[in-house]
Amino acid sequence: MKINELFASKKVTFSCEIFPPKIGMDIHQIDHVIDEIAPIHPDFISVTCGAGGSTKGHTNQIAAQIQEKYGIPTLAHLTCVSSTQEEISGELQDLQQRGIHNILALRGDLPKDGQFPAGNHYHYASELITEIRKSGIDFCIGAACYPDGHVECASRETDIDYLKEKVACGCDFLTTQMFFDNNVLYNFLYRTLAKGIHVPIIAGVMPVTNYKQIDRSCKLSGTTLPTRFRRLAERFGDDPASMKQAGIAYATEQIIDLLANGVNHIHLYTMNKPEIARKIKENLSSILG
Repeated sequence: MKINELFASKKVTFSCEIFPPKIGMDIHQIDHVIDEIAPIHPDFISVTCGAGGSTKGHTNQIAAQIQEKYGIPTLAHLTCVSSTQEEISGELQDLQQRGIHNILALRGDLPKDGQFPAGNHYHYASELITEIRKSGIDFCIGAACYPDGHVECASRETDIDYLKEKVACGCDFLTTQMFFDNNVLYNFLYRTLAKGIHVPIIAGVMPVTNYKQIDRSCKLSGTTLPTRFRRLAERFGDDPASMKQAGIAYATEQIIDLLANGVNHIHLYTMNKPEIARKIKENLSSILG
């Protein structure tokens, strides 16, 4: 099923993200994660790819495996900055042959030197979205958005302009980067509407069980950590069991507030920890239906 069709048929959706094993590792290491996440019945599962698109083959294979074994729609991440147009064309053909109908179109991380590769490579996600549409294959296309603004962008206003360009190129829906203050998301949603962006926006929520790790990630991505969250992390961060419980509670409360305020599509960044995803889904069992 295409994700835009899912949104048309269900008012509220709950989805999960997983990531493949690193290159050189056994792809079947992910099997237990899939086997434990599938029973919580996410509306779809997104499958990421490694830095520089390093696990694209794994991404496509895992996405197809989920659909074949469990009948759960999948969203395959596709990055373009490290790929030529010919390579992207091959990826699209592979996804079509595997029966995958949904793509999250991403630029991907720049090389360590911060420079775009030379030659026939892409520079922006909007170019990838355009290429997917030109392929003639009827994919449902998603793209990323950043409630706090993209770290490489000069201003939030400019970031929204680039986002509108992605939508104009043929993007069907947007998925947010992680955020920990719902007011940041609400402000972002108002600004997207003011710019004439009307595609569905999925709220990406990350349960935090390791404060030091997430603090580093936030500094790199530009995501802000509210005082309330910092106090929670400072109090429980050195006790893994307490931090896990507190992180689950914080994410659950965050999702309840989002749903209460009309944000109906929730995407959980599971970090391949199915027990956390399961607990959050249990906490929301009656709310999600």
